[in-house]
Amino acid sequence: MSVSSESMSGGRRYRLISADGHFNEPGSLWVDRVPAAMKDRAPRMERFDEGDAWVIEGVDDPINFGMNACAGLPPEEMKGWMRFEDMRRGGYDPAARIAEMDQDGVDAEVLYPTPRLSAAIAANRDADYHHAMVRAYNDWISEFASYAPDRFGAVMWVPNRGVEEAVAEIERVADRPGIRGAMMLAWPHGGLSLKPEDDKVFATLVERQICLNIHVAMTQSMPASHKAKLPGYGRFFDAPNRMIAMIFEGVFDRFPDLDVVFAETDFGWVPYVKEQIDNNYLRLDPVSRFGLQMLPSEYISRHFHFGYMTDTFGLRNLVDVGVERVMWSSDYPHISADWPNSWKVIQSSMSGISSEDRHAVLAGNAMRLYGFGR
Repeated sequence: MSVSSESMSGGRRYRLISADGHFNEPGSLWVDRVPAAMKDRAPRMERFDEGDAWVIEGVDDPINFGMNACAGLPPEEMKGWMRFEDMRRGGYDPAARIAEMDQDGVDAEVLYPTPRLSAAIAANRDADYHHAMVRAYNDWISEFASYAPDRFGAVMWVPNRGVEEAVAEIERVADRPGIRGAMMLAWPHGGLSLKPEDDKVFATLVERQICLNIHVAMTQSMPASHKAKLPGYGRFFDAPNRMIAMIFEGVFDRFPDLDVVFAETDFGWVPYVKEQIDNNYLRLDPVSRFGLQMLPSEYISRHFHFGYMTDTFGLRNLVDVGVERVMWSSDYPHISADWPNSWKVIQSSMSGISSEDRHAVLAGNAMRLYGFGR
């Protein structure tokens, strides 16, 4: 279903929606919101000689956040360590965030947590701790989004320490203003391999017409310092494995209306993966009898969506991915963002793309998936 560029919401016209923005969570987010017995264990911000950083149960080293708050700074000022009070307020103040969005010409944003913070909570094996921290985050993000539901799309966090608890949390939060998606860092039962009991959560998402969001990768490992020479260049590595698992476990045969979004994975790799999966499937299916109702590539074309920040190769090959599968993202306020010059970069990267396709990528697909404009 296409969405017209004239679509409105309370008088708002959507020309540019970021399908992947982030917060700089305030240091007291969890301490202020968890039960008293959990306060001493909750993630908290502490001051070090180099700057401020998060201290989180199970993580050996403090987690700094400078590279998650440096969009728009000159290169010489981009660094890992900084003081919380020195960052822009839009990471944690919705009124300030709207002003920052307006400066960049962004009409709405779909918002995710800081990855290393969420990974540490997702990997904690204490179910009581995990659920308390997830609930506290969902309360905070829903309050943030309710400030301007036509501008913010909050992605609730689905806990991963039990299916019943996951369903309960979705039901607790789903009707709040601005809640538009559901993020998983592991499958609801608690692992990285699908199990039949996870179907109950997929059924709830479909019933609620909420898309499943995976930000970069699933993980059950505690975060650590970046060791790669060039962090971030291979954000798509995990996504094909999750796609194949869902397809071959029959998730989409059971739930033909389930939509899945991979945020911050880009999409130029998708045509290659589709070709290779089909090639191997057609060679092996006569013997293996996989029992799929369609070619694997058809599931990808019908159920998966991809968020990108910079992918000129992908944009040149939109027809092989499907224009309705792709959504632009700013990643603000992280280092990958082009704020406050996003429109300049967009214009230079989308030369030769029709106005209709351009609108789909820049706003229309996000409107359809997340309900902006309804």
